[in-house]
Amino acid sequence: MTSTSGAIPPILLVGCGRMGSAMLAGWREQGLAPSVVIDPSPAAAAFAGPDLTVVADPAAIPEGFAPAAIVLAVKPQNAAATLPAYARFVPNTVFLSIMAGRTIAGIAALVGSAAAIVRAMPNTPAAVRQGVTVGCPSASVSTQQQALCDRLLQAIGKVAWVQDEALLDPVTAVSGSGPAYVFLLAELMEQAAIEQGIPPDLARLLARQTVSGSGALLAASQEDAAALRVAVTSPGGTTAEALSVLMNPDAWPTAMSQAIAAATRRSRELAG
Repeated sequence: MTSTSGAIPPILLVGCGRMGSAMLAGWREQGLAPSVVIDPSPAAAAFAGPDLTVVADPAAIPEGFAPAAIVLAVKPQNAAATLPAYARFVPNTVFLSIMAGRTIAGIAALVGSAAAIVRAMPNTPAAVRQGVTVGCPSASVSTQQQALCDRLLQAIGKVAWVQDEALLDPVTAVSGSGPAYVFLLAELMEQAAIEQGIPPDLARLLARQTVSGSGALLAASQEDAAALRVAVTSPGGTTAEALSVLMNPDAWPTAMSQAIAAATRRSRELAG
């Protein structure tokens, strides 16, 4: 799907924490029709402006406000206490949930069975508009509603869609949790550089820029990751020596497979 022109229609954003505020910033960059944020944190008041009313609870939503989408960006453990207040908007809007582990059926049980619901899993690079999000629509989501949700998610990066909600568990393991794996790589590279005598400031620069630069190269290349790896690996050289350790069957190949499987299992448990 591709984004449409013109201002983004009125949105009701429930929760303006790290991910909610990243999405809000992306929408504002594209132009946002007068919208409403609900967040009890005093810090949320800083987001108020000509295009945005910030209130602490749903009882304070301006009378007559009709959101095109309600974006659920609250903590999953708060869903049961938070979501029923928005049942009055069913069936005249679409609910876009970025709550990890909360299923479409679970959300429908809280807001109403007639609700149009999109469940989505973004990741933290959304803060710099470089995220990737996978969405899954319920059967009651219209083509226009899915297109709107696609546009809202495109504001923070790339978007893909699946029809099988069960795929969101491995998606969570790969891309939702994935930034932590990359940050761990940078952390370990920095530590190893220091162990080899490189000053800490230089070690940090080398590790961070190598990780971010390699990611940019990967994003810009038409080649797959394996081909790029081979291109930088001279036979018998330093890279080959390092990879002989990292690619040992008991090292990265097994560890990454086990890590993704463990995160997938945990996502299913949380959704259960």
